[in-house]
Amino acid sequence: MGKFPEADARLLDKKVCMKCYATNAPKAKRCRKCGSKELRPKARMHRGQ
Repeated sequence: MGKFPEADARLLDKKVCMKCYATNAPKAKRCRKCGSKELRPKARMHRGQ
C-alpha cells in the first residue's frame, strides 16, 4: 500500500468492468465504456503467486 491513505483511496476506490476491464467511478452502476452492469471492486492485494 502507499504512504498516505488519501493516495490509496485515489488509486484503489474504483470499479472494474468484467467485460472490457475499464476502470469506473466507485459509485458507478454501469460501465462508462461498454455499458455493462458487470462491475467489481478493484482488487486491493495481488492474487497470489
